[in-house]
Amino acid sequence: QVQLVESGGGLVQPGGSLRLSCAASGNILGINAMGWYRQAPGKQRELVAAITSDGSTNYADSVKGRFTISRDNAKNTVYLQLNSLKPEDTAVYYCNADMETWLGVSAYWGQGTQVTVSS
Repeated sequence: QVQLVESGGGLVQPGGSLRLSCAASGNILGINAMGWYRQAPGKQRELVAAITSDGSTNYADSVKGRFTISRDNAKNTVYLQLNSLKPEDTAVYYCNADMETWLGVSAYWGQGTQVTVSS
């Protein structure tokens, strides 16, 4: 069974930092793009950052210069470094990956990890 497992969320003060991790496991033949999304209460899920298999990245305008996405292909893991956090960054953060299995290529989601920015 293929799954994505996130970790690293928590409560942090404004201006603080967190590092989120998301590890893929199971019968994976390959992983294409990986990304992080977030959903705040009462709002739609939005893309935060994405990274291709060759390392190309893109970010939401609201997080450029503060968040950094990276991946370790050997570990099937994607990371999101969150710096200079603001209260408006509070949300559930979800990992997403396009993964190839014997059944073909599909998009998979993690269970989500809560990030709360508050003093």
